[in-house]
Amino acid sequence: MTDTVKSDAAVSTRAITTGGGFDGAAGRTRKRLSRPWASVASIVIAFLWTIPTLGLFISSFRPRDQIQTTGWWTFFADPQVTLENYVDVLQSGTTQLTILESFVNSIAITIPATIVPLMIASMAAYAFAWIDFKGRNALFIFVFALQIVPIQMALVPLLSSFSRGINLFGLQVTTPLGASSGYAQVWIAHSMFALPLAIYLLHNFMSEIPGEIIEAARVDGASRGQIFFRVVLPLTMPAIASVAIFQFLWVWNDLLVALVFADGAAAPITKLLAEITGTRGNDWYLLTAGAFVSIIVPLIVFFALQRYFVRGLLAGSTKG
Repeated sequence: MTDTVKSDAAVSTRAITTGGGFDGAAGRTRKRLSRPWASVASIVIAFLWTIPTLGLFISSFRPRDQIQTTGWWTFFADPQVTLENYVDVLQSGTTQLTILESFVNSIAITIPATIVPLMIASMAAYAFAWIDFKGRNALFIFVFALQIVPIQMALVPLLSSFSRGINLFGLQVTTPLGASSGYAQVWIAHSMFALPLAIYLLHNFMSEIPGEIIEAARVDGASRGQIFFRVVLPLTMPAIASVAIFQFLWVWNDLLVALVFADGAAAPITKLLAEITGTRGNDWYLLTAGAFVSIIVPLIVFFALQRYFVRGLLAGSTKG
């Protein structure tokens, strides 16, 4: 009886986000995307999307004078190649850190800011999908609605809570996080901003797991924790990998949160790239090489997890 209630509960939370037409909509979408015109459109869009990146890549190897006076397409008529832009970028920096140190900072910020929200979101998604508790649907709708809150609205209150701590009715709940806290502020900020979407995506995937699997595990005497770690988590790895890629890329490429919470020696590479152009932007040509220095790690992560990324996206859109 209890297992049946849990299965029905998983269906109810899924119905909140799918509107009851999940199977039909998924089938129609898959049929449309498999048509020839959809493939042609995808190729055209991919080609157009790649042109600016190709131009940026070519410009990164061109001399400074040519970058500032001619378009990148003139490279094919007068090809001149130099590595000075990459040398200048790797030797650039501020009085507090170099570009290589900021590269290490980006890694130190991105990895925990990806792992921590994924751990919390996976457990929360499991609770919303397979544990029946009072007020669950209302709480899930609240978490889902947090996605529409602009990040900019949360920056000032979050920065205030970091600098002063959280005080409720005269009771100091948390202590202030000063400049000596290192990466803690930016870790917490990125984790908080990532949780609503991560919980929503993982919940949709977990709710598609057949209820018979969960029931069989409970019959075998598995606890909720054992079901989560030994059954649900392995089956959810494609979706977790997809969310991990999204979160990793978002944190790595972020500049807004870095400007607010990552000061001084904790600054990531995106913040340093914005500063190497000079106070008046005279050295903007360095951004061509700096951009490709900064995307080395995201490319490695994407290609390493590409198989799981595609599986996670497709598995979350179909049933069975």
